[in-house]
Amino acid sequence: MSALVVFDLDGTLVDSREDLAASTNDVLVGLGAHPLAIDQVCRMVGDGARTLVQRALVAAGCDADLDQALAEFHRRYAVRLMETTRPYQGIDNVLASFRTDAQLAVLTNKPLTPTLRLIDHFGWTGIFGRIIGGDGPFPRKPDPAGLRDLMAWAGAPPDATLMVGDSMVDVDVARNAGVAVCVAGYGFGAARGDLELRGDELVAHAPAEIAVLWSRVQGFTA
Repeated sequence: MSALVVFDLDGTLVDSREDLAASTNDVLVGLGAHPLAIDQVCRMVGDGARTLVQRALVAAGCDADLDQALAEFHRRYAVRLMETTRPYQGIDNVLASFRTDAQLAVLTNKPLTPTLRLIDHFGWTGIFGRIIGGDGPFPRKPDPAGLRDLMAWAGAPPDATLMVGDSMVDVDVARNAGVAVCVAGYGFGAARGDLELRGDELVAHAPAEIAVLWSRVQGFTA
């Protein structure tokens, strides 16, 4: 039986708070609005770039064309993408430990181009067998289509599949696909304050805990 571990990107693998916030504020300031606090922007992340920009415009009281603002965000973010973004401490060790017993994949609502740039920059291209971005052929999370496609690719049944993410979007996509979820409590998704956990979820307060928690369920060597 094949095992599969699927990771979200922002707030799970990488801390991208400052670059996302700075790019968002670049757009707002360019439109004559006041910038938002970093934590305020981070609470808007998780449902894709379009939703992020839309939420930021509303929060800033900025009446601007969403499509134009989104295009400007993509332009700004492409420049800022790796200014301060870094993997969370210990993530490389987590990935190395999982690789011995499971296939690894990324499922993110972030567009594929910046996702691939980050993964390549941090030397993870050969680690993840499949990478699905938010602008690909599948609906964005929490729709389970992308996650189910990854399970089919890996030949992994629900009881051998783990979704790792920091927001309710990740919790919901795992529930919708009928697989286990590990909440990255160290990420910034929890700052949105919308986590509604049932008590059967794994919760990692540091990256190193992810493999340890899952090893208790699946018998991996963490």
